[in-house]
Amino acid sequence: MKKALIIALLAMLAMGMVFAGGSQEAAAPKAKEIKVALIVASTIDDKGWCQAMHDGIQEAMAELPKGTIADYKAVENTQPADAKSAVATYVNLGFNIIILHGSQYRSVTEEVSKEYPDVMFAFGTTTDIIGNNVFSYMPQSEETGYLSGIVAGLTTKVNKVGVVGPIDGGDSARYNRGFVLGVQAVNPNAKITVTHIGDFGDTVKSAEFAESLIAAGNDVLTGSSQQALGALRAVASYPDKDLWWVGQDIAQIGLDEGYKCIAASSYNYKAVLIGLVQAFQAGKLGGEVIPMNFSNGGFIWAWNDKCADKITAEIKKAVEDKMAEFKAKADTLANWKDVDYSKL
Repeated sequence: MKKALIIALLAMLAMGMVFAGGSQEAAAPKAKEIKVALIVASTIDDKGWCQAMHDGIQEAMAELPKGTIADYKAVENTQPADAKSAVATYVNLGFNIIILHGSQYRSVTEEVSKEYPDVMFAFGTTTDIIGNNVFSYMPQSEETGYLSGIVAGLTTKVNKVGVVGPIDGGDSARYNRGFVLGVQAVNPNAKITVTHIGDFGDTVKSAEFAESLIAAGNDVLTGSSQQALGALRAVASYPDKDLWWVGQDIAQIGLDEGYKCIAASSYNYKAVLIGLVQAFQAGKLGGEVIPMNFSNGGFIWAWNDKCADKITAEIKKAVEDKMAEFKAKADTLANWKDVDYSKL
């Protein structure tokens, strides 16, 4: 009898442990579903700034374990005045990583990050930390600009090259000044003209500025952000003229107008999104700046086979030697800030 009672008690204890384990299993928190929204001022096929981020997100989703990102939406043609309501819409839909891709969204990002402290925001470009739940990202595009400058400085036949820029700020300012340094390093006799149209997406005005530079005798042009597509089209409208382009997005090479694009660089945002996802999974929502450079895989470079006759051994070696320096060590072009356009 006593032996039977002991056996019964042990059985009950074992069952209790099973139920306890089961209740612990049921209480274990489920990993939070990750949903990513991208807010851009242009379109995700603009062959520039917005497409670069979209493509990077697509590549990251393909590389991350299947199902890591439960949903992704791109919100196109969103002006700063409409961005706050777009954020509210997607937060209400359960999106918890929201990327506001463009300097024009800074004030909106500062505002919404305070309203939704449990949501991770990413904003670029800036080196400022603008919130505990905001990751800033900054392409150190003086590096890509420098390589473009090498190509332009060694390609020009008249020692006159031009830049069609959006505004003098953010990564565009870094790209343009890097371009100046690259031209000067290989061709100190070249005259460099830097212009700004005052807008990131106005391709019509960009084309007009490019036409002015072409009329002034510049034979190699470059430019950044989505507005630069207009300048490339202006260059391509002169098929019989010894006039060339160096791109700030590799997608430009594949365009019909790309036959004028000797080479191009692109931002590789794949690593940025993977970093955001990993931080989110670790419970960190922001408060840091993510740099992008050749050293950490943040940039890629491509030559255009259609312009093979323009890519001399001298140009290729000069670019690839400098790129190797950038890959070996970050922050090697700190002097980009010292470029003074008034002294060009």
